[in-house]
Amino acid sequence: MAVCVRQSRKSIINHVKAKMGLLGLTCLSSSMPSLNNDHRTLSAASLAKDLRDQNSVLENKPTLYRTRRFDSTHQRSGVQSNVANNQFLDFPGGKVAFTSEMRFISESPKERIPCYRVLDDDGQLIEGGINVSKEIAVKMYSDMATLQTMDTIFYDAQRQGRISFYLTTIGEEAINIASAAALTIDDFVVPQYREPGVLLWRGFTLQQFANQCFSNKGDDCRGRQMPIHYGSKKLNYLTVASTIASQLPHAVGVAYSLKMDGKDACAVTYFGDGGSSEGDFHAALNFAAVTEAPVLFICRNNGWAISTPTSDQFRSDGIVVRGEAYGVRSIRVDGNDTLALYSAVRTAREMAICEQRPILIEALTYRVGHHSTSDDSTKYRPVDEIELWRSARDPITRFRKWIESNGWWSSEAESELRSNVRKQLLDAIQVAERTEKPPLADIFTDVYDALPSNLSEQEKWLRETIKIHPQDYPSDFPL
Repeated sequence: MAVCVRQSRKSIINHVKAKMGLLGLTCLSSSMPSLNNDHRTLSAASLAKDLRDQNSVLENKPTLYRTRRFDSTHQRSGVQSNVANNQFLDFPGGKVAFTSEMRFISESPKERIPCYRVLDDDGQLIEGGINVSKEIAVKMYSDMATLQTMDTIFYDAQRQGRISFYLTTIGEEAINIASAAALTIDDFVVPQYREPGVLLWRGFTLQQFANQCFSNKGDDCRGRQMPIHYGSKKLNYLTVASTIASQLPHAVGVAYSLKMDGKDACAVTYFGDGGSSEGDFHAALNFAAVTEAPVLFICRNNGWAISTPTSDQFRSDGIVVRGEAYGVRSIRVDGNDTLALYSAVRTAREMAICEQRPILIEALTYRVGHHSTSDDSTKYRPVDEIELWRSARDPITRFRKWIESNGWWSSEAESELRSNVRKQLLDAIQVAERTEKPPLADIFTDVYDALPSNLSEQEKWLRETIKIHPQDYPSDFPL
């Protein structure tokens, strides 16, 4: 019997692994250095090479099954010193070496994790090049400028009392548009609330933005959301929720569903540095690592969680270092460098789908605008600091310099674009203001197939209340 057990040990182990789901679908490639588990940083040259070579790599390299549930816990060479008599503890997750030296892990590294960038502050390539076509580059710039113009006009509309609330992306346009350009329409986006540029890139019209902000009958959400809480089933963009970081575990669930269905797609979720202080952030990263879900966590580290600076939020080296603790591959990127973001997100997407793993991207940027129309950031931030980022580090200006140096853009094209977008937005606002509001009944629909009795009673009570107190309700709200 012992002989039989020994002979069948391998098959038993493989059977147990298969039943427990320990096998990950992985594309292995020795020609893509950025896929190496030990790489902490990616140079512009290596990322650019990855983008040029990735299609041929994915087509020609064999797809293999291998166990990698505990890759992140494997001992790395050079980490352990003074091993006591070459003894190891066979602990779940891999062998752990014993040592006679008492040593505490430092609370912080000697040097901060470097930040990947492609363009310098003057819009010039630092080294090498990025494989991006003229068509993609010009669309990225056009959408960034459109997003900036839209923010300015809608912000003014709120200040005029025409909409109730607004929130801008000023200073963070590159994160919106460059990341969207690196994805496909099949990738599911689980946003926070500062990513309307992703919708813009995917084809959400200026009229649709206006309809949502004015909560009219043309709004896909039927007026049941605050302004800027967009959503589009057609564009695979889940509806915005204001609750901080609640979207992160949801994104992992979406990604795991895509994995189970064998889809050639990933989930992408966005959050701010403040969101990393929520429990949902930690739960989501651990959930994603354990289930090996193809999800991209894109953190917009803009230095401020409303009025709370990062120095009051955490003592770690930003967000990027937290990925390794959970077994998630990570990279820090210049969030105001459009090309760096495009190449990093595109490469991360290929990693996530090909290797079935989560990726954490920390984009360093700055929220030039106020947190929202309910905030005055000059009360807690130096005005000089805001102006420095607005003028010297503006992502749109930097990217414009690069496309102009390529002969792809001009002052004439700039004037025409800005003028056309402004006219379209003003027209869209006028149409949105004149469009009828959704009917009262829409408040209670789209949850149950048949309206339950308790909701029917609430609708009846609301209608009676409006009749008794008509002065307290908008006159243009159809009953």
